[in-house]
Amino acid sequence: MTQAISTLGLDFGTTNSVASLAAPDGTAQAMSFSHGEDVFSACRSVLCFWRDEDEARAMMEIGPWAIDQFLELGGDCRFIQSFKTFAASPLFVSTLIHNRNWQFEDLLAAYLRRLSERAGTPWPTRVVMGRPVRFAGAQPDEALAQSRYEAALKRIGFETIHHVYEPVAAAFFYAQRLTHASTILVADFGGGTSDFSVVRFDPSGGKLRAQALSHSGIGIAGDAFDQKIIEHVVAPLFGKSSTFRSGEKTLPVPSSFYSRFAQWNQLSIMRHTRDYADLQKLLQASNEPRLIQSFIDFLDADASYLLYRAVAQVKAQLSQAKTATFSLRAGSLTIERDITRAEFEGWIAEDVSAIGETVDTALSRAGLSPSGIDRVFLTGGTSYVRALRESFEERFGAEKVETGDQFVSIAHGLALIAQQDDLEPWLARRP
Repeated sequence: MTQAISTLGLDFGTTNSVASLAAPDGTAQAMSFSHGEDVFSACRSVLCFWRDEDEARAMMEIGPWAIDQFLELGGDCRFIQSFKTFAASPLFVSTLIHNRNWQFEDLLAAYLRRLSERAGTPWPTRVVMGRPVRFAGAQPDEALAQSRYEAALKRIGFETIHHVYEPVAAAFFYAQRLTHASTILVADFGGGTSDFSVVRFDPSGGKLRAQALSHSGIGIAGDAFDQKIIEHVVAPLFGKSSTFRSGEKTLPVPSSFYSRFAQWNQLSIMRHTRDYADLQKLLQASNEPRLIQSFIDFLDADASYLLYRAVAQVKAQLSQAKTATFSLRAGSLTIERDITRAEFEGWIAEDVSAIGETVDTALSRAGLSPSGIDRVFLTGGTSYVRALRESFEERFGAEKVETGDQFVSIAHGLALIAQQDDLEPWLARRP
């Protein structure tokens, strides 16, 4: 086994990112960050751009420091989150920030460069980077996403780059605790995708051997669950399902105005698109202008992060309690609404079912039934959603289902894989 500390395991996520270094003793250590009194390993995958008028130059921050700037500047900045969902989209070419066109690889390189600076640890020259089994988006271009990843990584100094499926990395991390041969299903629930791998591990003889039996993935995860809360609680207060006048006709407000709520990255740039100008025109013809004005006020406040935080808080509360209060204050808008867990589970039932079908695909490709799985390991923040966990317990038996290290398991697994003498069995196929 390679004993060097010169390889990074990088889990770049839709919501959070974790970087883990391989240690000489065969373990992995996540890079840590300090923000105020908090010390953490998972750094929020967000960017904030603004101009420093005193120094007359453009500024950029990431993670909680970006959030600080966003809240301090009150919308007088450019705040970008969930930008991983751009990776596989050929429709995304660039976005204009301070008179400069930023491509996806520009955003990722800037984020990772600052991540290293904030950790106070320079990047090594070798990296094993996680990637989803299926990238987010209606028709994701995997080759494009991987080439964009590699362009960004090379730009900041990585010379050797390997790609490993994220659930495979989580499986490898989990397998370190095995004492006998087992077939494991790993379910990795991120912000943009849910990915599954079935892997057969054998730790006998003091050497961990593995055979990947199957993979499957779907572009439904935490962000889709968030969207259901927005669809049922927030969007109606922004004019969804209302009408406007067009000559002598009364027409419904186009649903396209609300499609951007499905992805945080799209919402954060909506104020800079044609849709914003069209909303201004719609205000004059709306039969309920108060609702459209609330939508405009929300965009003017650049409050996508405030909405994201409110949704995340109520979703987390519903994992623990049967009722939670959704609360959002942005600009002139104030929303307070109690949500029951039963309501939420009804909203996400179709998505949970689709995720279950994707699990069945992984089992079918492996030639196994649920009884052929010895252990199920759930990782990623969305694994806390009660209905999702219960669906796995019903399918495989509660005694088989485990969770743990939801935010660092993939990065640690990547770093541990990096220490193997032969990485080939673990690498994701090239698109």
